Amino acid sequence: MSDYLVNLANDKVTAQLVKTLGLPTPARLRRGGTEDAAPLGGGVFLSVSLPGSHVRRALSAALKALGAQVVASLPEDDSRLQGVVLDATGCRTPDDLHGLYDVFHPLMRRLERCARIVVLAAVPAEQDDPLAAAAARGIEGFVRALAKEVGKRGATANTLYVAKGAQARLHGPLRFFCGNGTTYVTGQALTLSDVVKTPSKQPSTQRLAGKVALVTGAARGIGNAIATRLAAEGAKVVCLDVAPARDPLYELALRIGGMPLVLDVTAAPGELADFLASKFGGVDIVIHNAGITRDKTLANMKPEQWDQVVAVNLKAIAAVDKELDARGLLRNEGREVCLSSISGVAGNYGQSNYALTKAALIGYVAARARQLAARGITVNAIAPGFIETPMTQKIPVVTRELGRRLNSLAQGGQPEDVAEAIGFLASPDACGVTGQTLRVCGQALIGA
Repeated sequence: MSDYLVNLANDKVTAQLVKTLGLPTPARLRRGGTEDAAPLGGGVFLSVSLPGSHVRRALSAALKALGAQVVASLPEDDSRLQGVVLDATGCRTPDDLHGLYDVFHPLMRRLERCARIVVLAAVPAEQDDPLAAAAARGIEGFVRALAKEVGKRGATANTLYVAKGAQARLHGPLRFFCGNGTTYVTGQALTLSDVVKTPSKQPSTQRLAGKVALVTGAARGIGNAIATRLAAEGAKVVCLDVAPARDPLYELALRIGGMPLVLDVTAAPGELADFLASKFGGVDIVIHNAGITRDKTLANMKPEQWDQVVAVNLKAIAAVDKELDARGLLRNEGREVCLSSISGVAGNYGQSNYALTKAALIGYVAARARQLAARGITVNAIAPGFIETPMTQKIPVVTRELGRRLNSLAQGGQPEDVAEAIGFLASPDACGVTGQTLRVCGQALIGA
């Protein structure tokens, strides 16, 4: 969907008018190229390790493998940086944290538009010293504030906690956080661990080749973008939706070389399992995207409106997973992603039923991840913020504009932004990420 303010703010003729009127001036965000073997495309990345940090070698090797031109200090000329990756895993005291200022202060005016910043930190829970735990957790607060400062230029800043023994898994998360896949992911934190074993194959392109992926609610909007993204990485995609969405569902499947399946999963999880078993012998990737809203204040909400939302958004997911588990259809080294929502993080007026289900999924993936870790399976959630879809176009104009602007990037995200995050979590690259919820919200000012 087109955002008129982004267009006006980035047009030479109208840009000054936008500034004069005091309107937000959102940057035109950089997208695309995430399927490349070397997605950083020769961009200049500053890679710095503070004293005592322990992932320096793995960090430099990962960035170079991704196609970055890695420098260890700020270039003496006026050239700009496409990204900065700081290894701050050695910070254990308040004095150590001064290194964050020392690194970032001189380079803040040297960042390109849509630059990428990643700060690596130790896992607070792994620290025996309370002050060391405080230092590690303080880094996340710093990065969240930094993300708000750089967002005006379309840049992103994120934290990656690196657990002991997980250094060798940096390549995948850095590919995501440093590339265009993180266009609408900023001010967030993920933890990289070694809980799930490394996959047997980790291709640099066509990362999902030979994999079977199920996407529910695939016909339109975010589901359509997810199915398209997974197919682009080589997956055979089963595109599932309900009967009223038959026509766009078949169009999608034809376009991406997928297989359409018209089915109501709330009524027939066994039929879905039968289909996957008979056609493919199992499934490698499950994306639980299907969801509905039935918005009313609690005082005005009918019981059937509560029950419908819970049935589709939560009970159907659990029923499908139970069926797949019972029949052994989710293969080892599989990937499962549930679509949560920023409403599940912060709540939303008139959405008590919806917010409940989306918050529930955050707890669900954390627990389910522990159950499946031994089989090399990861389970995560994505929590989108304001995403430009036909649904959001129906929101009253004032409310819609507030939703667009109340984030660090001052604009709504695209369905492709959510799909990129899911493409990462569905890939072998994400073997170190499980039981977590990643917000794709541009760092929404509420709930981010």
